[in-house]
Amino acid sequence: TDDGSARSDTAMVIHVYEGHKKATVVSTPRDTLIDRPECTDTDGKEHDAASDVMFNSAYTTGGAACAVKTVESMSGIRMDHYLEVDFSGFEKLVDELGGVTVTTTRAIKDDDSHLDLKAGTHELTGAQALGLVRTRHGVGDGSDLGRIQLQQAFIKALVKQVKSVGVLTSPKKLYDLADTATKAVTTDSDLGSVNSLVSFAGGLKGISPADMTMVTLPVQYDPANPNRVIVR
Repeated sequence: TDDGSARSDTAMVIHVYEGHKKATVVSTPRDTLIDRPECTDTDGKEHDAASDVMFNSAYTTGGAACAVKTVESMSGIRMDHYLEVDFSGFEKLVDELGGVTVTTTRAIKDDDSHLDLKAGTHELTGAQALGLVRTRHGVGDGSDLGRIQLQQAFIKALVKQVKSVGVLTSPKKLYDLADTATKAVTTDSDLGSVNSLVSFAGGLKGISPADMTMVTLPVQYDPANPNRVIVR
């Protein structure tokens, strides 16, 4: 049910190394307890700081602007850009690419995310891909940590698909994808146009899945609440 609020299911910091040949992706579990800094959302409304709150409360409180400021506060690193993708936008982008191929070593069935995959290789539609990156109950211990591993594997499969269909080497394909993206994602103002996204994506074409390092912020379960994690 859409109650008007928004939650951030997934947060990844992507660092592209100088020379644009390698990248590192760091996932932050949404249930991580953190100290949230005071922040101003995109409408100019100010929000107070808060201690010992879940990481994804930053987005719920003040949208992407507050999420970005929280990541900067936690890491001490300035974020140059942000991309915000909602569920329908995610489906559109995957479908625009013609689907994404993934291989699962075991069957995944999760009624909550509407996913039912047998073990093996699958060509996922946008709707199935969304089910895959959202599933928790079908993998691991049912926590966000197992889901993050799936999401990271999916990102690599997505990069592989982008390479195989020649998006980054075909100006028309890249333009069409960027045109879809401007309707499907929200970005900071520097990435807000089709041409900016085309230029940004063009700078990433030297990076293959093998050149991407995937890590998760080191956390441990909170002794006071097993449904939360704390930074290790």
